[in-house]
Amino acid sequence: MIDAWRALVLGIVQGLTEFIPVSSSAHLILVPWLLDWPGSGLAFNVALQVGTLLAVIVYFWRNLVQITVGSLRALVLRSPADRPWLRLAVLLLVGSVPAAIVGLALEEPIDRVFHAGERTTGSLLAIAGGLAVMGLALLAAEHWGTKHRLASSLGSGQVLLIGAAQSLALMPGVSRSGSTITAALLLGLQHKEAARFSFLLAIPITFGAGLLEGYRVLEEGLPSGAWLSFAVGILSAAVVGYASIRFLLNFLQTHSTRVFAAYRMVIAAGIIILLLTGWRSA
Repeated sequence: MIDAWRALVLGIVQGLTEFIPVSSSAHLILVPWLLDWPGSGLAFNVALQVGTLLAVIVYFWRNLVQITVGSLRALVLRSPADRPWLRLAVLLLVGSVPAAIVGLALEEPIDRVFHAGERTTGSLLAIAGGLAVMGLALLAAEHWGTKHRLASSLGSGQVLLIGAAQSLALMPGVSRSGSTITAALLLGLQHKEAARFSFLLAIPITFGAGLLEGYRVLEEGLPSGAWLSFAVGILSAAVVGYASIRFLLNFLQTHSTRVFAAYRMVIAAGIIILLLTGWRSA
């Protein structure tokens, strides 16, 4: 069982890494590995994602109200002025479909390999590979992306491509924000626009995953005292996640994502060195 102290540390890790394109799922495996802690398990990791979901909902609450109210007006009142809000709502739902399908199909084997049981050298090397490959992809997006478009110019096919990229994030090391921001940059979006759309796109799929896993947790029940750890993890992830969203959106106004790509490469190299030299075993 995760104690409150470990829940706090992992909540902070989740909040720091969920929205910055460095892979929160990888860090939630690597931090316990480096500190010699047991794995936290998929249920607790999903609880931490609920915390960062709260962060993105609070940060974008005005946009979410506009999307909801505008979509209803467009549907009920046939208001032409509100059609862009309905279009955005539809695009966010369309973009969530690939991740929902892949998640339902592959959740069990991914959980078995990375979140349940013992860590293995193979799983850690797979995480290093995901970090490195997505780091290279992010650098490629920075190089080839035109970075002039707004998210409102995206078509449904392009949003499906971003959604397909999001589905890759089920693999620890890839990063949900990293994959979606990379795809959005390759499609020509501005840095801040790519990040904002990535964050909004996270809401439907994270909400759905939270509901599904929450139902399973309630059905199976939690060990005595686990509710406190879950609450600490959710709260810390929410607070730090909110700060991370604000930081990244401000950062991307004047900077690129290359620093995060470099960080990914360094962490990937560090994992490989630790394993191959025997300084740290799985």
